[in-house]
Amino acid sequence: MTLRYLIQKELLQIRRNSFLPKLIVMFPIMIMCVMPWVMQMEVKNIRVDVVDIDRTTQSQRLVHDIEASNYFIFNGMQPTYQAAMTDVEHGKADIILEIRDGKYLIAANAVNGTKGAMGSAYLSQIATKDLRNDNVVGVLNLYNKGQNYKLYMIPALLAIVMMLMTGFLPTLNIVGEKETGTIEQINVTPVSKWAFILAKLIPYWLIALFVITVCLLLAWFVYGITPAGPVWLIYVLAMLLALFFSSFGLIVSNYSDTMQQAIFVMWFFVVCIMLLSGLFTPTRSMPQWAYFTTYINPMHYFIDAIRTVFIRGGGLHETVRQVLALAGIGTLMGCWAVQSYKKNS
Repeated sequence: MTLRYLIQKELLQIRRNSFLPKLIVMFPIMIMCVMPWVMQMEVKNIRVDVVDIDRTTQSQRLVHDIEASNYFIFNGMQPTYQAAMTDVEHGKADIILEIRDGKYLIAANAVNGTKGAMGSAYLSQIATKDLRNDNVVGVLNLYNKGQNYKLYMIPALLAIVMMLMTGFLPTLNIVGEKETGTIEQINVTPVSKWAFILAKLIPYWLIALFVITVCLLLAWFVYGITPAGPVWLIYVLAMLLALFFSSFGLIVSNYSDTMQQAIFVMWFFVVCIMLLSGLFTPTRSMPQWAYFTTYINPMHYFIDAIRTVFIRGGGLHETVRQVLALAGIGTLMGCWAVQSYKKNS
């Protein structure tokens, strides 16, 4: 009974806040409607200068292929390599393709490493295909056959929304009550630490359910993308991630004296957890010592599992390791959140 009234108090505080209800509704909508269009690793509009010394039929066919590609902007023909390099130095071109004696030289501006590497790879594929008229090399995509990058990014955006909404809001909860002085009114009551922390966590789990539902509906309504695997498993994974971040947020809040301190501490850990999770880059590309951190990184397990369910259509059998890891880490953090709360009665 006491727990019910405490949860009611937390929900009333959230509802009476002039900003939080709007944030809870608008944040997932903005993330899902805007970010899939801009957060993509596909590199397009790469400006190419061509230096064609050979002037053969084959070299002209290659130039036409570049012009027809959706990835490149044909910047024009240059008489010499030095003239093309001048364009690169002045920011007018990104890649130089020199054709001399039947050989291709690709020089890329690698100031933007991703653009240079991906642009060179795209151009190399066009040149290789031009050389191989028999087309003996082929690529078979087992999953996401249309190479729709939005399908790849939406699970990552789900993770980001869950992390920010269920991580930062609980972080500001207890420390906010410390600053206003209302925490002392709870401390002098016979409310147990378990009931108090659960009352702080449960509202944010309800928010997590709302957020994940909004995100899935927007993915279907705006992009026509639905999970290939069971939807209930996505909810299970989301709730386990919410358990971790809401508990971790309360831990930070318990050890912080001011909201500024709590925000900076939480931001430090959130950035590290996100960048080391494999959200943007493959974890196997990390140094060995950095890869070891993925074993205790709940975001890594969530990203691995949600992409398995969302893109590959995997079920509980394929994600049981990630589910157990998330449950174990989340439970540990929940117990820590209870023990770290100091109740002065």
